[in-house]
Amino acid sequence: MTSTLTPVRKRSALTKGQLPKAAPYIVLASALILGAAILALIGFNAFGWGLVSAILFTIGLVGWSAGVEGARKAQDKLATCLVVGAFLLALLPLISVIWTVLANGIPGLVTPGFLSSSMNGVTGVYDNRAVEDGTPVLGGIYHALMGTIQITLLATVISVPVGLLTAIYLVEYGNDGKLARAITFFVDVMTGIPSIVAGLFAAAFFFAIVGPGTKTGAVAAVALSVLMIPVVVRSAEEMLKIVPNELREAAYALGVRKWRTILKVVIPTAISGIASGVTLAIARVIGETAPILVTAGFATSINSNVFGGWMASLPTFIYTQILNPTSPSNPDPSTQRAWGAALVLIILVMVLNLASRLIAKAFAPKTGR
Repeated sequence: MTSTLTPVRKRSALTKGQLPKAAPYIVLASALILGAAILALIGFNAFGWGLVSAILFTIGLVGWSAGVEGARKAQDKLATCLVVGAFLLALLPLISVIWTVLANGIPGLVTPGFLSSSMNGVTGVYDNRAVEDGTPVLGGIYHALMGTIQITLLATVISVPVGLLTAIYLVEYGNDGKLARAITFFVDVMTGIPSIVAGLFAAAFFFAIVGPGTKTGAVAAVALSVLMIPVVVRSAEEMLKIVPNELREAAYALGVRKWRTILKVVIPTAISGIASGVTLAIARVIGETAPILVTAGFATSINSNVFGGWMASLPTFIYTQILNPTSPSNPDPSTQRAWGAALVLIILVMVLNLASRLIAKAFAPKTGR
């Protein structure tokens, strides 16, 4: 009589002394369950559950690894857990801000006429009626949105040529001379200037040239350009420095002049980083409130002339809606408008970031054989 015996599988020498592939998932599930049980005893909340579960997961995985794989692998897993934990902890404020703005801003954003109307003629009577009768909240951000776009666009037109040409001089022509060192020093000083000081400078400058009380979108653009220029200079300078000198030397060997080499070789090679720097500069100033209040004032109606008259912007709109509600007895409609404007401001920054990436991709040097 013959019988068949099932062969016993032995672990390969390559997998001996290693945790199973499902080990992290097993430890994670156990940590989540145990963390929920602990938090249920002392008062459950989502943040505490995540924190306790993360600590239990790290202890469980590192301890299991130490018992099976040894101290060296356990130390490696401990370092991995700490790095991932630090990343998630840094990501938490961003997620919290996005969630808060979305939760509070969407009701204002979907209100009819929010993006196509201004606050001209909107009084506390309409806000009281909206609260008492449940009618839609009147008033929108069209005037502030147009003001933000115009002021930021003019500030970008001023800042980008000045900043880029300054960076080109420092990298290509300065040769670490006295003038280059002086420019670098003043750029460093401008980087740390408070935004209100830039607004006061622009207001005083136009006060001396045009006259007292001059508040226009152009004055605000000059104030924002003071904040943008050092960011553009620094980012463009670093991008130009990392362009290999071999590219310049190859162009010079072919008899190409220096200005044309910079225009056709150096700048296209660094255009991606320069575009990112410009986007960073725009994001730096698009949410500024104090210099806009000092230089452009605040308006409730649409003003399409950036060179004349007071002009509103999204940051000042948010500020005034929170600080001075249209109806002090019923501030909820003003708060809804402020959150909606904040959401639009974030979306605007994201659109600008996406546009800069597309521009950088379009102008980047073509690769291939």
